[in-house]
Amino acid sequence: MEAGFTTVRNVGDRFGVTLALRDAVAAGKVPGPRILDAGTSISTTAGHMDQTLGYRDDLADALDVHDNLCDGVESCRRVVRMQIRRGVDLIKIATTGGVNSRISVGLGRQMFEDEVKALVDTAHLYGRKIAVHAHGADGIALALRAGADSVEHGTLMTDEEARLFVRSGAYYVSTLSTVNGYIERMKRNADAYTPEVRAKIEWRIGITGKAFRLAHDRGVKIAFGTDAGVSMHGRNADEFELMVKHGMTPAEAVAAATVSAADLLGLSDQVGTIEPGKSADIIAVAGDPLADVTVLKSVGFVMKQGKVYKNQP
Repeated sequence: MEAGFTTVRNVGDRFGVTLALRDAVAAGKVPGPRILDAGTSISTTAGHMDQTLGYRDDLADALDVHDNLCDGVESCRRVVRMQIRRGVDLIKIATTGGVNSRISVGLGRQMFEDEVKALVDTAHLYGRKIAVHAHGADGIALALRAGADSVEHGTLMTDEEARLFVRSGAYYVSTLSTVNGYIERMKRNADAYTPEVRAKIEWRIGITGKAFRLAHDRGVKIAFGTDAGVSMHGRNADEFELMVKHGMTPAEAVAAATVSAADLLGLSDQVGTIEPGKSADIIAVAGDPLADVTVLKSVGFVMKQGKVYKNQP
């Protein structure tokens, strides 16, 4: 919050810590941003969110982190309901492999159409939006055809997927600043990643911005998001600089983090703009972000719901 983000969406925490923090903030017990939490991210067995990947069977059983894995329609409906039972605000799934995971399909699709449809339909049945981790074009298209509300990363998007975005009205959350986290981690430790994962990371760094520019040029709705955890918490504003570098104007980048993000989160009646009747969430910086968007990395004033939490000259 002191970095200027008075509302955040967390899309993956299998321990329930963020759910507890969300409730503590809402109750006024601790200061913090307004939090929407997805609980444990969902994937298929041996998918990107399978925390037991690569462990021996006896160790995998001991880890006891299977409640987020689904295979088949009924199984996928059940895991969504299990997260909703925990009190999550939204659902997060993975339709493709990831940069950090070692999966035989690489960054390609790892779910069947009926599985994704079951996940999306069940989330929507309970009034929850669904965010989808997807790198490969096949997994992006699969999510959009099923009715996903947003797709995160979207690294291998093509014109076809851009058209699906526009047709469906889903948001693209590009998470460009993940590359900052990778670069900084590898500078500190050249062996931070296995050779297989490092090769994917270097590919990801090299391709960063290509899908974003395509989406922007094709009129895809874009919401601000960072994938903090790979990049650094509190450094979220680094994303602004990369959004502008890859095709947005500063004004568009600011709108993506306010008006558009509030719409994606379903909070447009509370935040996203400054007007009567909404939460008084206001930040201030020493400079003009429309002339130099990097000034948003140094936020001197933060107000949330009319209360000042930071006021530095």
